[in-house]
Amino acid sequence: MDFTARASSHAISPSHPYRLQPSPFPHQLPFSKLQRLGLVKNRLVARCSSGSDELGSVNGLQFTPNKLFMQEAIGAEYGEGFETFRADGPLKVDVDYLNDKLQDGFLKRIRYAMKPDEAYGLIFSWDNVVAGTRALKRKAWKQLASEEGKDIPEDGDIERLMRHAGADHVLHKLFLSDREDNELDSLKLRFSQLYYDNLLRIERPMEGLKDWLEAVSTARIPCAIVSSLDRRNMMETLERMGPNKYFQAIVTEEDGMGSIAHRFLSAAVKLDRKPSKCVVFEDDPRGVAAAHNCTMMAIALIGAHPAYDLRQADLAVANFSELSVINLRRLFANNGSTFMDLQKQVIEKTPSKRKLSIDAIF
Repeated sequence: MDFTARASSHAISPSHPYRLQPSPFPHQLPFSKLQRLGLVKNRLVARCSSGSDELGSVNGLQFTPNKLFMQEAIGAEYGEGFETFRADGPLKVDVDYLNDKLQDGFLKRIRYAMKPDEAYGLIFSWDNVVAGTRALKRKAWKQLASEEGKDIPEDGDIERLMRHAGADHVLHKLFLSDREDNELDSLKLRFSQLYYDNLLRIERPMEGLKDWLEAVSTARIPCAIVSSLDRRNMMETLERMGPNKYFQAIVTEEDGMGSIAHRFLSAAVKLDRKPSKCVVFEDDPRGVAAAHNCTMMAIALIGAHPAYDLRQADLAVANFSELSVINLRRLFANNGSTFMDLQKQVIEKTPSKRKLSIDAIF
């Protein structure tokens, strides 16, 4: 079945066979601001991010080896964003633009003053945050090595290479030392097939995720999920694991975002939350850096990377069971309109000593 999708500022097209379940929120997220920005009526630019035109399939689902196996750019180092189109021409959407245009209106400010948790937006990365893909990647490399008659040494550096490096680098390092480079595409395609085959067998999300999503759903905090996977395969896996009903927006390969930060910004647009009010859940230091580049808070999950690699995160936890909604409030407790702005230090002058006189004594 041929599958092509266009990115939309909605969570998913209503005509798509794998749509998200109805939101537990009784009200629809308002998109009036986004319509004024031209980000709803005019769809976000979708570009094919695959580096190869060669198609593979797993259980009848077609795919291409995509950015999932490449080391993506962090993005937004200087606050730059992505480009979309409106009727009057292209529009560059960057971090400052979204923080300015997605300001809360008068009625929202009143509502958020009474229920501050609803002002936040949560953005979850797919890999090792929603789904435990670290073991899947390692298993796929082991299967490919077995098929190719290669022995992968049990070495810590090799293990880290297989988990974190791009597919091209691993293939050149472990598989193509004595082969021609023209076999690179075929090996990459076979690795993708093995990975997707393992992905379609995942049945449970990360530990504690469902309970955490239920808690934030009760607090009426909207959630989005971002991934470099194609939409169809991710929705298949998400529906099988069960937490799909908690996500109001998704960002996938079809959205055509060029970096990690751009995916986070796209998720903020779809949630109708300004970036400075969003919290990103990541397991990778690069994702933490991308979140901070977007003026977002970052909560890191320890596992794929040790805690000392995640020290730049605003909060690091072992699993979702350690979190509560009060943690989100504390992240923004010191975040006011002038937070992190340059301030002048006020030096109080020491008052002059009082001179005693005869009148003061008697």
